[in-house]
Amino acid sequence: MPVAVEPAVDVATYLPERRGLDESPLYWYALWTNSHCEQLVHDQLLARNFDPFLPRVDVWSRRGEQRRVVSAPLFPGYLFLRHAAMTKASYIELCKARGLVRVLGERWDRLEVVPDVEVAGIRRAQEARVPVMPHPYLRDGERVRILRGPLADVEGILVRTKPNKGLVVLRVALLQRSVAVEVDCTLVTPA
Repeated sequence: MPVAVEPAVDVATYLPERRGLDESPLYWYALWTNSHCEQLVHDQLLARNFDPFLPRVDVWSRRGEQRRVVSAPLFPGYLFLRHAAMTKASYIELCKARGLVRVLGERWDRLEVVPDVEVAGIRRAQEARVPVMPHPYLRDGERVRILRGPLADVEGILVRTKPNKGLVVLRVALLQRSVAVEVDCTLVTPA
């Protein structure tokens, strides 16, 4: 007669690929809001037990003669939401928030997911209290204009970016020749 032997320890809890199988993974979604409604949407989602993330930055504001530091959204018009795979019921509940325009994606069952590493980087910068400022999104190969310095208002093509330096190519199409200059990436903007 076979005897059933129960293991003393649950092996599944020690295997990382088996741990938390019943829990669904969490994803980051980007929410588009009406102008200046980011905090309103954030607060409503918190009240509905969602997990929103609204990155903020301190900026100088001038009202009349007075200058003061105020907290403003790092990405005006957007905030992030950490949530399991979106169901229709949770999507409908989410859309009830006043000031929310939409969740980025094609439709409720094909929402765009923001990679964890991108949001984690922003969160870590916020928690570390390092100076953070908005910056134009630049890609290699994009046409840019230099804002300040001896090359102010010069336009070229951004070829290579390092954390703070980029290589901008200036070309003369008629001659089919070009030169490259190294610039501070904080001083360039999309042309």
